[in-house]
Amino acid sequence: MASITSPGLASGIDVKSIVSQLVALERAPLQPLQRQATSFQSKISILSTIKSSIDNLGTLAAKLGDPKNWSGFNATSSNAAEVAVSATSTATAGRFSLSVASLASSQSAASGVLNTASGLGTGTLSFSVAGGAIKDVEILAGEDSPAAIAAKINSSDVGVTATVLKDASGERIVMRGKETGAANTFTVAVTGGNADGLQKLAFGGGALGGMTQAQPAANAKFSIDGVDLESSTNQLSNTVPGLTLTLKKPTTAAVDINISADTEGMKKNIQAFVDAYNSISTLLTTATAYNETTKTAGSLQGDSTAVGLQNALRGMMRSVTGNGSFTRLADIGIVAAQNGTLEVKADKLTAAMENLSAVRNLFTSEDGDATTVGFGLKVKAFADGIAGTAGTLNARTDSLKQAVTRNGKEQDRVNDRAARAEVRYLAQYNAMDAAVGRLSGLGAFVNQQVTMWNKSSG
Repeated sequence: MASITSPGLASGIDVKSIVSQLVALERAPLQPLQRQATSFQSKISILSTIKSSIDNLGTLAAKLGDPKNWSGFNATSSNAAEVAVSATSTATAGRFSLSVASLASSQSAASGVLNTASGLGTGTLSFSVAGGAIKDVEILAGEDSPAAIAAKINSSDVGVTATVLKDASGERIVMRGKETGAANTFTVAVTGGNADGLQKLAFGGGALGGMTQAQPAANAKFSIDGVDLESSTNQLSNTVPGLTLTLKKPTTAAVDINISADTEGMKKNIQAFVDAYNSISTLLTTATAYNETTKTAGSLQGDSTAVGLQNALRGMMRSVTGNGSFTRLADIGIVAAQNGTLEVKADKLTAAMENLSAVRNLFTSEDGDATTVGFGLKVKAFADGIAGTAGTLNARTDSLKQAVTRNGKEQDRVNDRAARAEVRYLAQYNAMDAAVGRLSGLGAFVNQQVTMWNKSSG
């Protein structure tokens, strides 16, 4: 930037002030350009928010459009402390009563008091569960204390766990099968050791002087609607299709199990969709409106893309889909409010859910007909077209970004013109100041000569 250290020194004119004002005039076009750039950035920001909201709406619509999400079931137990239940999509609506006589248990065996003074001796413990393959645990010198033996059993995959119990009389080892069920008995054969040592851990298979059974392996015994049944486990995954029943304790009275369609879960999915739509509707209404009180316009007032999107969304929410019992959202209690948002009439939606297949068909496709696009799928396709990579919102955003770039270049041109004008103005006014200085000097010389001439003439 050009400058002078003593502007107007010869003429007394404030050159610096004059040049500053002239340069300010050159920069005057910057203000509308800067306001325009701010407007562009504001539009880009709000369009980004709208795009994210549209994406979310599409995701929730797709959830409603997927038939698998309409096959959920709720299962309840009249006494969950005794029998718990959960359902999958393969369940069938209905009810039954369940009584539990006894729970499934794993076999356990306990040794007598063990001689811990000198250890139990070395040898091999051979385990077999449910008549299966034999698995050996070798007990070496220095690891024959009850605690060491129990630890070695527990670190080996033999199908049995071991615990050391202590009381005033001494230490005992208790072994328990890992699996419940009458078939899951176990045996322990001992090779080596002596009768007062390792042999005390022998169990089953005719072993003498070894452990004694503390609890037998047993199946759960229960009945469903009076039919007696058994299970090797207390968690019943295949007894009733689509249900997992967990037996927790013998029942004091028959427990009622009720299975029904998960209408509450489906209502939540519908409400989430409505909330997502309302968020977009409110966002667009605010962005395209003019506030009479504050005399300010929304970032997208008059923007054809935003206005068109708002109208398209509202039209879609009123559209007819398919030809089933329910063809519009209003048929199931989802109605438009005066401000453009949607409201869920809870009573009407609950009543509509009595005809669950018809509600499902409204959002998916009628009875699985691939030629009938349900409302959920229709909204998902619309959202993809608007917010997708090649969608309307991306195209509008790209256009605004290009406008921001052009605006920045125009601001650079204005600044460049102003800088060049400042150099030019300073040069011009400095030249003028010098010329005025020369004229002032000439005038002073003439005055001096006239004064001297007058004196000489007098």
